[in-house]
Formats: sequence, C-alpha cells, structure tokens
Amino acid sequence: MKQVIQPETGFLIRAAEAAEHGLLGEITARAYLDDGLLDFGEDDPYLASLRDVAARAAGAEVLVAAGADGEVLGGVTYAAGGTAWANVAGAGEAEFRMLAVASAARGRGVGKALVLACVERARATEGCVRVRLSTHEKMRAAHRIYERLGFVRTPERDWAPYEELAPLLTYRLEIQGP
Repeated sequence: MKQVIQPETGFLIRAAEAAEHGLLGEITARAYLDDGLLDFGEDDPYLASLRDVAARAAGAEVLVAAGADGEVLGGVTYAAGGTAWANVAGAGEAEFRMLAVASAARGRGVGKALVLACVERARATEGCVRVRLSTHEKMRAAHRIYERLGFVRTPERDWAPYEELAPLLTYRLEIQGP
C-alpha cells in the first residue's frame, strides 16, 4: 500500500511496521477496554486478538495513522472478502475491523482518516463493489462517522460471535471499482 496523507487532517496513513505492532495492539486493547466494549473486560478472549497485530498483519493489511512527528495515533485492519480476517465480507467485498484511536488523539479525525483509507483501498481493488463492517452497539461515535461517509445499516447481516453476546451491528458502503 502506498502511503497516503489525508489532506484535510495531515495524518499519514500507511502500513503498520513490525516495530509498531506492540504499540498498536495496546492502543487497540485500551480503546476497547476503556470504552466498555469487551463483555468480559480484562478476561475477554477477544482481547488477545486485539493485541496480536502481528497475526493480523500476516493475514490482512494493518494500517496506521501517524502524526507529523511519526507518532502512531490509531490503526485498523483491512481484509478482502472471503479471507481469514473477514467476518462479514464475501466475494467482491472488503471489510475493515478493529478500528481504534489512541485516547489522546480522539476528536481529531483519525478514525475518519482510517476509514477513508480503507474505502480508497477497496476502490483500488479490481472487482470490489462494497465495503462492510461490524460494530458494537456502544460505538456511537463510530456509527456517526460511518453514516456521514455514506455507510448504511444492514440489520439483516447483524451477527454475534457467541450466542450469549449481543449481536454486532453491520454496515455497508457501495463503491465504484477502479
């Protein structure tokens, strides 16, 4: 992936470097824990996946948003439909997951910049016609970003990773191919 500076924010969006995996894992874990998004808190089995950026990078694309000083402000995992890291995207689709922004960087457009980078990545992929995502019902700030960018709810695709958990909400964005 080429490095992209989002003009309206000045953030550099690029592939995560191996040396940043631990930091991004902690940013992601803290975002989910601090926002109360893990049903079992520190004991939630999903926490290990949130922290394991190296595993995600081995099977998907992990992008980071970096400030002018190179500081990692947040990150996201982008997966092609039908791959191991895609939960809801099928053939001809892409998905992003585990979007997280460091608490000190919130409110500066980092999340939006990461979403836009995923959409642009999908648009550059031959045959990709839509972007999908799953989100926790408590992620209301993220929902506002998605809706402002044109994503629409797809309640018929809502799902739960485990029966005892509340379903994750799903969204999609139809895109034009290259």
